[in-house]
Amino acid sequence: MTETREISIKVPVLARVEGEGALDLEISNGQIQNLKLRIYEPPRYFEKFLEGRSYTEIPDIVARICGICPVAYQMSAVQAIESAFGCEPGPWVQAMRRLMYCGEWIESHALHIHLLAAPDYLGYGSITEMAADYPAEVRRGLRIQGLGNEIIRFLGGRSVHPVGVRAGGFHSAPKERDAAALRLKLEAALADAESLVRWVAGMSLPQHGQVFTSVAMHNGERYPMSEGRIVSDQGLECSAAEFEQHFREEQVSYSTALHCRLHGEPYLVGPLARLNLNHTLLPESIQSLCRESGLVWPSRNMFQSIIARAIEIYFALVEAICLLADYQPDTPYQEIKPKAAIGYGCTEAPRGLLWHRYEFNDRGDIVSARIVPPTSQNQARIEQDIARALQSFGLEKSDDQLRLQAEMVIRNYDPCISCSTHFLKLNVERC
Repeated sequence: MTETREISIKVPVLARVEGEGALDLEISNGQIQNLKLRIYEPPRYFEKFLEGRSYTEIPDIVARICGICPVAYQMSAVQAIESAFGCEPGPWVQAMRRLMYCGEWIESHALHIHLLAAPDYLGYGSITEMAADYPAEVRRGLRIQGLGNEIIRFLGGRSVHPVGVRAGGFHSAPKERDAAALRLKLEAALADAESLVRWVAGMSLPQHGQVFTSVAMHNGERYPMSEGRIVSDQGLECSAAEFEQHFREEQVSYSTALHCRLHGEPYLVGPLARLNLNHTLLPESIQSLCRESGLVWPSRNMFQSIIARAIEIYFALVEAICLLADYQPDTPYQEIKPKAAIGYGCTEAPRGLLWHRYEFNDRGDIVSARIVPPTSQNQARIEQDIARALQSFGLEKSDDQLRLQAEMVIRNYDPCISCSTHFLKLNVERC
């Protein structure tokens, strides 16, 4: 006997994210026979839009790819442009880029923890339901997210699709008094960030240890945002220019999102992978908080991603305060002389590794562009994780229970195209 049921769920946060997706699941004799995470949002063709445009337009165009992590797209892009044209921005520009990235990590992670992930673990359907029982925690989360936006606005002119970034640096340098005021606000938020780590560390998370490959940047000196080489816990080490020698994107028939694999296998990027590979580079105060909270890294429990995000918020706040210490405005950019060349950029978006490649002609116009976002890199891993999680959860559970479990697994990755995380239609066939 074959039973087919279709369940359609509308999650209240849909208005604040883009995209749609579905999960097809076939179960036979108590085993998953087929599992497809289908992202059916139409392709957006940004790489094609870029062809023929000047290098000067890239930062503003790629910022439109994502409303949550526009800074990451801008940072990978300017790194690629500058590597192509041999431009080396000075320490002030590098420090301010890192500061801007801190802002994006803070706002993106805070949004995901409070609006998307925490309601799952605490048994609520949305943040509005959760706020009735956890008003102080929700207010704290929104305060933290607001500070991330404020950092982005400080350098980018606005927090969504910022316009302050240009190849070679920034269009202008913020004033000293504005930096001092921002630093005071960040210092006042340290207690919030520490209490957030303790709160999520105390949540009752599913305990599902599993084997997976972590991939992130690493430089051996400081927690990575935009510097270093691409490494894995399986011995990979390569530069951004060597990315295509190891990673391959492939089209699958059921999804508009490409699947990227490392040497043919799924892998993980994002905060948990970063922390697994770089936890020794955290400040001692944060490492001490981890030990005090009973947290051990590296972790093989994917559900500890929410804790990794909280730790990275705390780190980004501490880092931003340090970067603003003794702030003085400086020359905001280096002039660039375009030439025919290929450039590569790779930085750590909140959701993980973000890789860009541009080919330019001698006028600095784009001949070809390729962008590999974190969500593409995590797609195959998400499917692998859903299968393991549902087997462990128990396939005899009701369709509703299976759907909720699958949604929780997907949301845990915070995919950006993601749609699938916020509007999941589950078709189950049982034999």
